[in-house]
Amino acid sequence: MNKVLGYIAKGKEEGATLVLGGNRVDRKGYFIEPTIFTGVEDHMTIAKEEIFGPVMSVLKFSDTDEVIRRANDTQYGLTASVFTSSMSTAQKVATGVKAGFMNVNTYFAIGACVPFGGMKQSGTGRELSDEGLKNFLEPKTVVYDFN
Repeated sequence: MNKVLGYIAKGKEEGATLVLGGNRVDRKGYFIEPTIFTGVEDHMTIAKEEIFGPVMSVLKFSDTDEVIRRANDTQYGLTASVFTSSMSTAQKVATGVKAGFMNVNTYFAIGACVPFGGMKQSGTGRELSDEGLKNFLEPKTVVYDFN
């Protein structure tokens, strides 16, 4: 939790505008209020790193190509979402963004039969589904010739 609070502090320090939340919830456990930042720029830590907490960074963009380019300009690629009423935009973003798990008009709609995992520095391999079992296998090939 302290790491998430550190990201929130870093967002404010780097000039993002905290518009909602950002505090620890006063109860037993490790809970942080849902947090939203606006005025976020690509160079800011909260735009570049995986926070793993209820923190949203809002960045402005001009067109779909810019969104894809900027989304891919990171060392991470765990999951991404696009919200749009256009099927062609959804397909363009879903195929263009380098993330292991892509959501369209939803967030983190996952089930045990769906492979989950990241790209780049967001991990290797997949969890869940038949794909997840492959991480525990080491295939071996044996070729015989008795002639």
